[in-house]
Amino acid sequence: MSKYDVAVIGSGPGGYVAAIRCAQLGMKTAIIEKYNSLGGTCLNVGCIPSKALLDSSHHYDDAMKHFEEHGIEIPGEIKINFEKMIARKKQVVDTTCDGVQYLMKKNEIDVFTGMGSFVDATHIKIDGEKSETIEATNTIIATGSKPGSLPFITLDKERVITSTEALSLKEIPKHLIVIGGGVIGLELGQVYKRLGAEVTVIEYMDRITPAMDKTLSKELMKVLKKQQVKFHLSHAVNKVERNGDAVRVTAKNKKGEDVVFEGDYCLVAVGRRPYTDQLNATAAGVKINERGQVEVNEQMQTNVPNIYAVGDVVRGIMLAHKAEEEGVFVAEVLAGQQPHINYNLIPNVVYTWPEVASVGKTEEELIAAGIAFKAGSFPMRALGRSRASGDVDGLVKILADTTTDEVLGVHIIGARAADLIAEAVTAMEFRASAEDIARMSHAHPTYAEAVKEAALAATADRALHV
Repeated sequence: MSKYDVAVIGSGPGGYVAAIRCAQLGMKTAIIEKYNSLGGTCLNVGCIPSKALLDSSHHYDDAMKHFEEHGIEIPGEIKINFEKMIARKKQVVDTTCDGVQYLMKKNEIDVFTGMGSFVDATHIKIDGEKSETIEATNTIIATGSKPGSLPFITLDKERVITSTEALSLKEIPKHLIVIGGGVIGLELGQVYKRLGAEVTVIEYMDRITPAMDKTLSKELMKVLKKQQVKFHLSHAVNKVERNGDAVRVTAKNKKGEDVVFEGDYCLVAVGRRPYTDQLNATAAGVKINERGQVEVNEQMQTNVPNIYAVGDVVRGIMLAHKAEEEGVFVAEVLAGQQPHINYNLIPNVVYTWPEVASVGKTEEELIAAGIAFKAGSFPMRALGRSRASGDVDGLVKILADTTTDEVLGVHIIGARAADLIAEAVTAMEFRASAEDIARMSHAHPTYAEAVKEAALAATADRALHV
C-alpha cells in the first residue's frame, strides 16, 4: 500500500494548487481525480471554456457591428462555423488541462485516476480502471461543486440544460431562456446572444447579479438591454416543460400572474451545490452540514483533525481563486506556517463585456453596518482610452471611510475590469486610502486612469476629467 504525507481528493484549482504547494514544502503528495482530465470544473466545464466562447463570440460581434466604423470592410457574408468555435474551445481546455498534468509531473505528485472515497480517516479507496487503497497522514477534500437546479425541474441535458451542456451545444439556440440572472447565466446568455440567439433572462430577485453593488447591477442590465437581451425580474419560475424541441417555462410575476416563455433551449443557472457524492465522508467521521458543505474551522480543518477541505465544498463564495488561496493556506498550515486569507479582499468578476468586478464592501453592506462612507465615481466614457477602443460603457466606484479615508470597496464595470480590480485588491491589502490611490501616477491613456479619477472623486470630489 502506498503511503503519503498528503492526499488531495479533487484536482480543480483548490486541489491541484494545494498539491503543488504541499510538494513544494517537501511533503509526499498524491492527488485523486475521478475524471481522466485534471483541472476540475473550472478548467474543463467552467471558467476556461466559458472564457474561450466569450472571446470567440466577442470577435464575431465586433466583426458584425464594429469593424466598419474602424474602416475595416469585409466583402461578402460573415459566417459562424460553430463546430469550429466549439473545437477551438476544446483545444484551449485540453492545453490548459495538459498544463496541470505537467505541473503534477514537475512537482513529483502521484496522480490517481478514479473515484476517491474514505475507508477511514487515514485510508482512501480509489475506484478506477483498477481498485486500490492508499494511506495518507493528512487529506485535503477539494471535490468542488456541481450545477444546482430547482426541485420541479427535470434536467434532460439536451434541451433543459446546465452550464456544462451549454458549453458544448451542437447548434446555436433560436431562443435561449435563462433561469437565473447571476454570473453563469449572464455570461453564457451573452455568448449566444452575440451568435444570433434570442435570449431571455428570468430572475427571482429584483435585480441581476444580486450579490454585487446595486450600481453595477443597474449599469450591467442597462448595457445588456442595449444588446437586446430581455430581462424579467421578480419572476419566480414554477414549471419547466419540454415538448420535442420546444421548451416552455412558466413563472409568476410580482403580481402573482403566470407568465409563459417559450424557446428551444432552457439554461438553468440558479447556482451550484457542493459535491460530496460517493466521498463516503461518514466513514472518516467528517461532518457534512445541511447545505451539503464540509464543515471546517478557521484553519480549514474538519472535525477530524487530519482532514481538511477547501474550495466550493466549504462555506463561502464559489470562486476558483478563493479555492486556490485556501489550497495554499492548508498546505502552509500543514507545514507549520501561519498563513492568512482576508476573505473581504477576494474579488468577484463577471466576464461579460463590459466586464464587471468588485472587491470589499458594497454600498448596501456599509449602510446596513452603519459605517459612514463617502463615494466617488468616474465614467469610462470620459477616458481617452475608452473612446479610442470604443468601449465607453461603465464606471468605477470607490467607497472610502468618511473619517480615515481607507478604501472599503471598489466596484468596476467596463473594459478589462477583471484586470483592473487587482489594483484595488493590492491597495486594500495594504490599507490604502483613496488619497493614496489618487496620488499614484497612472499611465495615460489607460482604462486604469478611471480608478485614479474615482479615487480623486472620493476625496473631496476633485476628479479632473469630468
